[in-house]
Order: sequence, then C-alpha cells, then structure tokens
Amino acid sequence: MAKILIVEDDEAIAGLEEDYLTAEGYETETAHDGEEGLKKALSADYDLMLLDVMLPKMDGFELLERVRFEKDIPILLVTARKEDIDKIKGLGLGADDYVTKPFSPGELVARVKAHLSRYSRLIGIADLEKDVLKVRGLRLERKTKRVFVNGEEKRLTVREYELLYFFMTHPNKVYSKQDLFREVWGSDEYGDLATVPVHVNKLREKIEVDRDNPQYVETVWGMGYRLKI
Repeated sequence: MAKILIVEDDEAIAGLEEDYLTAEGYETETAHDGEEGLKKALSADYDLMLLDVMLPKMDGFELLERVRFEKDIPILLVTARKEDIDKIKGLGLGADDYVTKPFSPGELVARVKAHLSRYSRLIGIADLEKDVLKVRGLRLERKTKRVFVNGEEKRLTVREYELLYFFMTHPNKVYSKQDLFREVWGSDEYGDLATVPVHVNKLREKIEVDRDNPQYVETVWGMGYRLKI
C-alpha cells in the first residue's frame, strides 16, 4: 500500500484529499504547516507528497527544496496560484507535477496514480547486477557503454554518452547549462556554455524519435533541461 504525505493548511481541502486517496486504498498522513511537513517528510518513508505552496511557518517552495536534498519521491504541488513563473520555479526545484486549485478530486487521484507508477519504474531503472539503466525504450549499458533506443543501438560520442549518463542517473530534476557544464564537462574545464545546448541537440538527434517533441530530454524554458521518467 502506497503511503502519501499531504501538506496542506486548509483542513477542508486536506480532508477531501484524504477521503479520495483513502477510498483508492492509499494510506495518508497530513501536516498543516511547512515545519510539521518537513519534519514528517524527513522522519518517515513516503511514496508521494502532495504539497501546498502557501503554507504557514515555511512555504512550499522552501519545503520542496529541503526535501529534495534527502528524498527522491514524487512531489506534486497543489496551489491556488496560476502564474507560470510559480510552475517553472516549482519544476526547477524538483517538483514532478503542478495542480491548480480548484481541482477535480478524480483528476488529482489520476495524477497520483500516474506518478506512483512512474516512481515504481524509477526505483527499478538501475539493475545493479547487469549494470543497466532503463527509461522506457531507452537503455544504457554502463559496462559496455552501449546505448539502445527501442532495441536499436545508437553510436554516441564520449561527451554525448556522459551527458546521457548524467541525465539517466539524475532523472526528473532540472539542470541549467551551467549545472551541466560543471557536472559533465568537469569543474576544471573552461569554455563556452553554448556547447551544452549543441550537445543536447546532437543527443536528441540520436535518441529521440521526434527531436522537436522529445520524450526523454525535455527543455524547461528559462530553467534548463531534464530527463523525463
């Protein structure tokens, strides 16, 4: 049974979420402010978190950022805010989805189910015995440094391979050009940051069926790139 943490200061909304999720067979716990939510999130194991943005004592963005240092579980932001900048900020801090109030309880449950399913795939992508990383039709073999898309081998350059390996070992989190240059090119190397999008585009040409509508390496406008699970 999946265990879900609800962090929501509005008791009526929290109760609604609890009722619908419990009816679907999930176990739920609730926190009504940011500090309580952080304490619960870090002291117990949960499979998913529903997180309100506007919270007393600590807002949802700060809580999200602090939890992401310790936990890789799916986190869905729930808020009355509709501005795109808040959505971009939340995704950049590591949120997996964004639900705007008022929402349909049925839609919320459907999104929870979808992210729990993706999380199950995420925690199983690393086969330590075979040393293989998998994301849907994308397969990377660490020992042989071979990459396959839907069973077809793709020839990557060393840098393309390193970029893909970094994305596959750090899925769902947004990385800026500066982040990728530091992590993939190395902190001791210096050069033009424009090389990052060039290599991302070359990688997409090889692993994406449609480079303009990527299913793996996604651009988060104004923030950077992430590998979608």
